[in-house]
Amino acid sequence: MHILKNSLVSIFRNKGRNILIGLIILTIACSTTVTLAIRNTANNIVKSYEESNDLIATISFDRSKLMGEFKGGEDAQKENIEAFNNIESYTLENVKNYGESDYLKGYYYTYSTSLNSDTLSKATDSFEYEVEDKQTSTSTNTTTSTTPGSGSNRPNMPGGGSMGERHTMTEKHTTTIITKTKEIFESSRNLTGDFQLDGYSSYDAMTNFVDGTYQVTDGEMISDFSAYQCVISNELATLNEVAVGNTITLKNPTTEKTYDFTVTGIYKDNNDNDESARMYSGSANTIIVGSGVIELLVADDNTLVTNLTPSFILNGEEAIEAFETEIREKGLNEYYKINTNLEELQNATKSIENVKTFATTFLLITLIISSLVLFVINMINIRERKYEIGVFRTIGMSKFKLTIQFIVELLLVAGIALIIGAVIGGFLAKPVGNMLLENEIETTQSEQEQISNNFGRGGSSNRPEMKFNSREQVEIIDSIEAVVDYIVILQLLGIGILLTLMSSLASMISIQRFSPLTILKERS
Repeated sequence: MHILKNSLVSIFRNKGRNILIGLIILTIACSTTVTLAIRNTANNIVKSYEESNDLIATISFDRSKLMGEFKGGEDAQKENIEAFNNIESYTLENVKNYGESDYLKGYYYTYSTSLNSDTLSKATDSFEYEVEDKQTSTSTNTTTSTTPGSGSNRPNMPGGGSMGERHTMTEKHTTTIITKTKEIFESSRNLTGDFQLDGYSSYDAMTNFVDGTYQVTDGEMISDFSAYQCVISNELATLNEVAVGNTITLKNPTTEKTYDFTVTGIYKDNNDNDESARMYSGSANTIIVGSGVIELLVADDNTLVTNLTPSFILNGEEAIEAFETEIREKGLNEYYKINTNLEELQNATKSIENVKTFATTFLLITLIISSLVLFVINMINIRERKYEIGVFRTIGMSKFKLTIQFIVELLLVAGIALIIGAVIGGFLAKPVGNMLLENEIETTQSEQEQISNNFGRGGSSNRPEMKFNSREQVEIIDSIEAVVDYIVILQLLGIGILLTLMSSLASMISIQRFSPLTILKERS
């Protein structure tokens, strides 16, 4: 109590010096509060975004690797075609095996096929057939060959993972192969049905509905993924006068087997941005079903051509390489590669990460400079109060008590300054944080505009804006709600106490070295 009383007396006696120290600490407190609030809020935003947006891995055919190994010359034509046909791909059983991994939170897949119908009219623009025939007859660079498969026992071939042998190649230097596969394609075009059935393994797999691209406007989504239930587009429903609860009949394009589906819902495509003169959207003939239904169809008729698209939810960035190694060991062919949306997630939070990095750097610089300034001020303060120290030591005050008194004085001044600084910093945190973020967003947009200019798209108002790195698929964060919460207050108090103790080293060292008799003698 005696030490506290002496500290208060000393503070009021040396008002000017303590006001200067208080202003310095106040400035430090304001800047520290702002940087801590921005840093912690940015960190929470990034963490929340990563938790709400899964890191997804998909499998795609590595055409560039295959093309690099093709041999040239007419003599190698047959050998190249055989090499392409002999690539073993993944099946539904493989996907389920890949999904049993410790590196995954879960997985889902889309299992698609196509059927015809004698009772439904296909949503087709009047000029579509003519355009399709013209494109087919003049195509030189793209060919799709489809050969009847044998159900789930056949390998899933390149081009998207069909249960039959489905090949898709695009390369202008492979004309000889394209000529051969085009003949196969033309002979098997009758396998492609008018209506595409997208079979989803779970609601998570319905990404078009999750992100709002598709929206059920009447009825509800299918409830049983193995039942003959479906959701059709509003365009197909209007064209054929189909309502929720009605039954539609589809048939196999080759065997003419028929299947009855109950319509549980009707959906709308909200992302039809096609500006051409088309009456129907690209999803007009897409019918939503469960993946179990596709499995039943394939089991009933293994000539159906199917397409399998799996998505694996990874535990984190560090699991990418480990998961790829694991599924390679489980048999994934070398001509397939693993793709992730890691870059999209990083792009979405890039501006926030930059602001957080800047705030952290600024905080460290502030603390280093502040500790040095306070240390120097305390050194000057001790020298000015050398006679006072000598008097206290002469009347019997111990070095320890004297050191504690000087520390208490600084703590009292620092405490008041920290409280005021925290209040001011709380008001400044949000506008300063958003100003920094705005600058980062402008920098990112400038980079995108420069890329567009490199492609000759800059300044054009008549053409759509180009997107890169799939940035159109993620929502970029454009604001920071920086909040001074109890965590920031605790961190600020911890930093304030640490700075006070560090700057008090000057008094600790000086008091231990001073001799009271020498001090008094110098004074006299």
